[in-house]
Order: sequence, then C-alpha cells, then structure tokens
Amino acid sequence: MNFADMKSKIAAGQGFIAALDQSGGSTPKALKGYGIEEGAWSSDEEMFGLIHDMRCRIIRSGAFSGEKVIGAILFERTMNGNVDGMPVPTALIEQGVVPFLKIDQGLEAEADGVQLMKPILGLDTLLTHAKSLGVFGTKERSVINSASPTGIAAVVAQQFELACEVLAHGLMPIIEPEVNIKSETRSECDAILLDELTKALDALPDGTQVMLKLSLPLQPGLFSPLTTHPAVLRVVALSGGYSRGDAVIELAKNHGIIASFSRALLEDLRAHMSDDEFDAVLGTAIHEIHHGSTVKTA
Repeated sequence: MNFADMKSKIAAGQGFIAALDQSGGSTPKALKGYGIEEGAWSSDEEMFGLIHDMRCRIIRSGAFSGEKVIGAILFERTMNGNVDGMPVPTALIEQGVVPFLKIDQGLEAEADGVQLMKPILGLDTLLTHAKSLGVFGTKERSVINSASPTGIAAVVAQQFELACEVLAHGLMPIIEPEVNIKSETRSECDAILLDELTKALDALPDGTQVMLKLSLPLQPGLFSPLTTHPAVLRVVALSGGYSRGDAVIELAKNHGIIASFSRALLEDLRAHMSDDEFDAVLGTAIHEIHHGSTVKTA
C-alpha cells in the first residue's frame, strides 16, 4: 500500500484501528493485564522487550489482518522494532494494516480542568523517521476532566497546532482530546468539545483533512456532525475505561464512528496461552469490536 492506498483504506475501510501504543507508565499495567507481574523484569529494556513480544504475538496472529483491523497505532519503540526480522510498519502494511505512531510524550499536570500535552522533544526528527518507515499517520492525546470552556479551547488549540506540524511532514494526524468518562460534567464536556472541534475544523484550509479520536459521547450520536465534516477523514473512538462488552454496545449506538480500542482489545489475552488459545481469544475480541464498528443500532 502506498500513501493514497492507505488513505483510501482508512477513509472507507469496514473495520477498526487497534491501539498497540501503551508506553512509559502504562506499560506495567498492560503487562499485568497480560499476566506478567512487575517482578518479571529488572530493567526498562526488559520491560519494553516483554511488551514488544506481546505486540509481535498479536501482529503475527492469524486473527490479526487487514480484513477487520484496518490500522494499528504503535509506540515509538514498537515502530522501531521488528517482527520476525521485518520492520513492524512493513509487517503491518504487508498484512493490509495501516500503521500510525503515537507521538505525544505524556501530559502536563491538570490545570483549568484539562491536561495538555507536554512538549514533544525531537518532533521533526521523529516525524521524518516515521515517514521513512512507511507510517501513515500519528496520534496525540490530551485529557479533559471537567467542563471548562477555556480549558477545552486550549486543548483543541494545542491539538490543531500539532496537527498542522504533522500534516507538514506528509502524515495524517489523529487528534485525541479524550473526555474522562468519569467526569461529573461529562455531558457538558462533550458539548463544549463538539463546538470547539467544529470551529477548528472550519478554520482549516480547504482540502485539509485530519482524523479525530474521541471518547464515546454520553448522548449517542452527538458527534455525528463530525463524521461528515469535509475536514475529517475518519472519526474513531477510544474505549476510555469501558469493558469491551460495554464499549462495543456504546460504539454501536454511534453511526459513522469506528473503534480504536486498546484495553478493550487486549483485556482477555494472557502470556501463558497456547498459540491456538491466544488466536481464538484475539479473534473473538476482533470480531466483537469489528461488529460494533460496522453494525450500528437504531
């Protein structure tokens, strides 16, 4: 797949995007969920090696293909790693899966009800390198905890400023202003975010497109106008702490939105499983998430 092929697949593909981008502080939690306790490694290198092994097992599984998984978001170390001697982005592309790269480097402390992204060190070099490996796009996450109009406006402004840098490198940005689903003002957060995103999208130059990764809204269908906005290539949803079953139910209520799940995809996988067990469990998860992405309720 070349860039045009990948863009076409992401725009119209009947599937979902797998988020395989746990990094830093979230890695021990991801490994624990996989059945590997914290004492199993003695250094960060060993820890990242274990999570890379888990991701390689997923990528090489017969259940993981471009038929239902149209894209995958990678952590930088995963992007730079190999699967059976092949660069990970190349292995994904050969399976018909479009590679993305998580580029944010963590969050600032909460202020004005939100957490902005920390400055991204070496961004130009990282984007140039990702492009050279065949990566199609990026993903960058902020968090919204309460319904502060000024805080949410700041999140969106930062996200779109970064998106323009990504676009300048010939890559597709996934803008992720995550609304905390436990927020006491979640409905108001959703409404303010919709307004700010619409204004920012309207201000983009004609012909420019970005992607959006959003928490599933409290009011189903709230984000439908974003799915048809000419500046939006695709809207995807994060699971945001829901179990897979609950996330799939909520996803199916939102027409035009596909999944980009992480924990909900991986929650039943365990390191001790045989290959046949692993493939069967992964296949079930992929089937359920694909169904919620492509078969919508009234």
